[in-house]
Amino acid sequence: MARRVLFVIVRLVVAAAVCFAVVRQLTTSLDFWRAGGVENVTVYVVNFFSFFTVEANLIAAAAALIGGALLVAGRMPDSRWFLVLRLCATAYIATTGIVYNLLLRGIELPQGSTDALSNELLHVVVPVLVVLDWLFAPGRRPLSFTNVGIVAIYPIVWVVYTLVRGPLTADPLRGVTTWYPYPFLDPSLSPLGYGSVAIYVVAIAVIICGVGALLVWIARRFGRDRAGVDAASA
Repeated sequence: MARRVLFVIVRLVVAAAVCFAVVRQLTTSLDFWRAGGVENVTVYVVNFFSFFTVEANLIAAAAALIGGALLVAGRMPDSRWFLVLRLCATAYIATTGIVYNLLLRGIELPQGSTDALSNELLHVVVPVLVVLDWLFAPGRRPLSFTNVGIVAIYPIVWVVYTLVRGPLTADPLRGVTTWYPYPFLDPSLSPLGYGSVAIYVVAIAVIICGVGALLVWIARRFGRDRAGVDAASA
């Protein structure tokens, strides 16, 4: 019971941190765009919500809220649909933390002026809490490795969307005719062009699938015992 209450709190903190950080960063970005003379900020707002970081954090927040409600209701072990959602959310947010801290820390991204607190919440604090939730929260049970394929679906769709939209979206504020959320996805920034983009995409896909496989292994190795203990103590 004590662990259940603890992770209800953790999940509420995750959801609150994401909402606070996203709203704070969006407000900072809106002020930046308007100060730069942008009158119609619609495209820039769409750009903002096209960042994988923002989307992964929102998915994590949704999973945290659902998970918190299920813990309050005593619904354990996790149903398969929620466990798969939780798996995807954890894989995406963990990858966000890994990629940002290895490749993007210190690089100004095109969301406008970066809010330091929001940046740390979205790229460090929330990823750490969500991974800890996967490792220690009650309710997790074994999963099949076939679910790693489900984890890969959303990132594939996001990459296709990003690469198709990029050349079609101008950024007058920066004086460029294309827009990509991350520099490693912009073919104009590398002499290899789309070749470099392909290398980065494959590398990140390997990280996401690798993280997903590791999370499934953890669920298979430790999930059965944890689920049994949780059910017995509920």
